[in-house]
Amino acid sequence: MIGLVNYSREPYSVELRELPAPEIGKDDILLRVHAVGICGSDLHQYTGTHSWQVNYPVVLGHEFSGYVAAVGKEVRGFREGDRVVSETAAVLPQDSPLIRQGLYNLEPKRLGFGYGVDGAMASFVRAPARCLHHVPAAVTLENAALTEPCCVAYNAVCVHSRLRPGDSVAVIGPGPIGLLCAAFAKLSGAGHLVVIGTRVDGKRLETAERMGADMTLGAKGEDVGEWVRNFGDGYGLDLVIDAAGVSASLKLALDIVRPAGHITKVGWGPQPLSFSLDQLVQKAVTLQGSFSHNWPMWEKVITLLAGDKISLAPLVNRISPLSDWREAFEEMHSGNIVKGVLLP
Repeated sequence: MIGLVNYSREPYSVELRELPAPEIGKDDILLRVHAVGICGSDLHQYTGTHSWQVNYPVVLGHEFSGYVAAVGKEVRGFREGDRVVSETAAVLPQDSPLIRQGLYNLEPKRLGFGYGVDGAMASFVRAPARCLHHVPAAVTLENAALTEPCCVAYNAVCVHSRLRPGDSVAVIGPGPIGLLCAAFAKLSGAGHLVVIGTRVDGKRLETAERMGADMTLGAKGEDVGEWVRNFGDGYGLDLVIDAAGVSASLKLALDIVRPAGHITKVGWGPQPLSFSLDQLVQKAVTLQGSFSHNWPMWEKVITLLAGDKISLAPLVNRISPLSDWREAFEEMHSGNIVKGVLLP
């Protein structure tokens, strides 16, 4: 089979290679990949700018859907030909108190597809049956491949954030996760939704408007702080979601959140903080981290996708064969597209 392999820490050490098809164990499923989303983490590994350990060489790709091609002898509930989508926790330790709590997404020793074990930018991928969910007929496999980033956003907004209908919400960072956070905030009843980017985010901020944002800021160099001081009662926004991850975005979140408000940080960033956290204390703000997802969230997101409660059409700008991976990576990296999907 053909797979897209990240073979070294050096930047741009990614290439298509001929690989043997995976062998499955008794609890595994061999999945014939139909669609795989390109994630920002794939781009970071491609450019060598990631901050996590990678087991080289490894096939990229952790947002994927496809068809069951073979099942292990102890697998129940799936059969050949089923349409499925997979979670990302490919390898879990046997005895973990976090797993016993259902918090396997927070288990530090877990290994995920695309960095810890081979991912799905290939013809086939091996996945534990516990990772799989059936895809309803109402959901295309291209959209099903984006269940994973939808679950990241669902966890950040619907599980970890304090959001009530009518609340004002800002999302900082109009990448795919930020845009999906905006969509879930709107679905959850945000009274006023603003998405904040930078001058290079013009196309992504236009997408934010198509996904329900009431206001976008940053493409024209607007003064975000000044806008917030003139919004509503001038005290700030009820909820700020930091989907950018850089030090400056958390500083902005602290500046624009209202006293007793809530900040949810879902974006990653290796930079050290370069500012005081006194505003966190002075405003009595709740700062909440959010990471990954677990089984119930996947089931809820799949239900929402099947009911057309979340539209992914504005987000997906390019669907390409795997052979065109480089062009798709570069277009997404440059911001020309928001989200690309590959068809192995």
